[in-house]
Amino acid sequence: GRPMVMAGRDVYVFATRKVPEVLEAALADAQLTVQDVDWFLLHQANVRILESVASRLGVDMAKVLVDLDESGNTSAASIPLALDAALSRGQVKPGQVIACAGFGAGLSWGAAIFRWGGAEGGGDAVRAS
Repeated sequence: GRPMVMAGRDVYVFATRKVPEVLEAALADAQLTVQDVDWFLLHQANVRILESVASRLGVDMAKVLVDLDESGNTSAASIPLALDAALSRGQVKPGQVIACAGFGAGLSWGAAIFRWGGAEGGGDAVRAS
């Protein structure tokens, strides 16, 4: 059999185009704007993708939760691991709006907008796409 390879450049182009699109669509459906978002929680593939998505959305990287330096690209686990790390650091507070987007195997993608409720109250799903 042939070895499995990843077309890294193609994945980068796909992610930097599709992630902002799905986030903007989910925000529009939730009747929110990029400015209403406290944190962007994105699939932690690589920091260049995170920076490009932030730039395309017009947001400062300070609003993007990053855990790549600690966990690396852990595939489907990267979003919950980044959220857990941000909670441990005290970054995410109850009531804050989080825009979450991921992409993965086969170049599938999705987004969800939610308000963090904390350990006691849970959160409100504002919109998922």
